[in-house]
Amino acid sequence: MIEIGAHIVPLMPPDMVVEVAKEAERIGYDYCLVADEGFHPDVHACLGAIARETDRIRIGAVTNGYTRHPAVTAAAMATVNEMSDGRAFVTLLAGGSMVLSPMGIPREKPFRTVAETMEIMQSLWSGEEITWEGSRFSLDHASLGMGPQSIPIWVASRGPMLLRHAGRHADGALITVKPDLGAAFDIVDTAADGEGRARPKHIYLGRICYTPEMLTEQRLTLPYVLMDSPTRVLKSLGLDESQIALIVKAAADNTPRLLEPLTTLDLLARYQVAGTPAECSDQLGALTTQHHLDAFFADVLLDNLADNVTLMEETYAIVAAAGSGGFD
Repeated sequence: MIEIGAHIVPLMPPDMVVEVAKEAERIGYDYCLVADEGFHPDVHACLGAIARETDRIRIGAVTNGYTRHPAVTAAAMATVNEMSDGRAFVTLLAGGSMVLSPMGIPREKPFRTVAETMEIMQSLWSGEEITWEGSRFSLDHASLGMGPQSIPIWVASRGPMLLRHAGRHADGALITVKPDLGAAFDIVDTAADGEGRARPKHIYLGRICYTPEMLTEQRLTLPYVLMDSPTRVLKSLGLDESQIALIVKAAADNTPRLLEPLTTLDLLARYQVAGTPAECSDQLGALTTQHHLDAFFADVLLDNLADNVTLMEETYAIVAAAGSGGFD
């Protein structure tokens, strides 16, 4: 069985975020990743509480270098790492429309922002005093008070420059669009080969939609995925030039509602694993073999604890079946 993680999008009270993480550990999940959603429960406060309430599960944040200075994130994750006895990891991305647009923050120089964020965090985690100058950030005789830290960094991206950077420097590459897995991981692995280093972990994050209702629910977030995707990814979804032009306009104007006609059930099924539980297990098993997946992360974002627990238990069974030849 590949490793499995819960990706908690904290559209729920903070106490429930902690309870979901505890339940994920009980079920057998290997990772718990909490999204830094800006206007929702604070990711680092939640991770600190999760560190105290769990014993085994690896815990991390999905965050960016726009809404938080990289040194702030480095200190926060070092704190989580200390509190969890070394279980912390972090996933960096270039910031998404759902967070940056309401804050009025332009998504400028995404590659440089992520690359410098990674370099600053790794430098500070060395335990040394750092003076450093980049094009987006700088440090002047900065050092962490907690000493050296060993914290893996993953990169979540769809753009080729960041995928290559992940191959050269990251511990993991996290991909979110099912038909783009092959092309994205090829970019990552080619870059790793060029540096003579082992390839990063191959991680697929999505939602296994094993009921029709789950597929329909994804319509709320798919427009934002489309607006944040490069042309390669949009073409992998089977979108034509006129549809891609509409997506470009929606992204420029921050009007995701323009894309509602595009979010058909057919497109949703192409975007992620969907079908009956047995069909989903077969799909994930094939994807694992084809793309050498090391881990699968499932989105957890419901506002009811019992529903989230059911989702995690049933998803875990599907993933386990995918690694053992499918459902009986």
